[in-house]
Amino acid sequence: MARVLIIGGFLAVLFWVYSIVDCAVQPAERHRGVSKAKWVLIVVLLPVIGGILWFAIGRRRPGHDDSPLFRPDDDPEFLRGISRKEQDARIKQLEEELARLDDETDGTDNRP
Repeated sequence: MARVLIIGGFLAVLFWVYSIVDCAVQPAERHRGVSKAKWVLIVVLLPVIGGILWFAIGRRRPGHDDSPLFRPDDDPEFLRGISRKEQDARIKQLEEELARLDDETDGTDNRP
């Protein structure tokens, strides 16, 4: 029984330290609810429960939050927010990517 408690305590400490480090190194915009300093304080003061709260509700994951990192080009609000120069650069980048992909598929055509 003592062995189980020692291993459990060790795992709890590892989880606690991992939670503190993860919370501290995340950019401030990836913290949900309260500020970064308050999340670090919550995780430090409530060792296991704070870590569970951090991973369950405090941490935003890229692409799974209220303000996604990628906005589709057909979103009128997004398009109004970027300048004509940025639009032209984006179109040029997409055209280059399409040309590169087209060249790759031309080289792998296995017709008899």
